[in-house]
Amino acid sequence: MAKPVRAAIGGKWIRCGFCGGDAFRDREVKLNSSGMELLNLGWANESATGLICWNCGYVQLFMNDDLDLYKA
Repeated sequence: MAKPVRAAIGGKWIRCGFCGGDAFRDREVKLNSSGMELLNLGWANESATGLICWNCGYVQLFMNDDLDLYKA
C-alpha cells in the first residue's frame, strides 16, 4: 500500500477540501477528452496530479508544476 504524503505549492500546505486532513495518496490522473479518445489519441491528453485524502478519500486534482510532495 502507498505511504501517505503531504503536499505544498509555493510553501503553502494543501489540506483536504472536505475534512481538512493533510495526508494524501498521490497518483497521476489522465484528463481524457472524448474527441481524443474517439481518435485513439487518449495517450496524448494532459495529466494532473491527484491527491486522494488519506482520511476521507476526497480527490483533488493539481496541474501546477510547482506542487511539492513530502513524506508524511
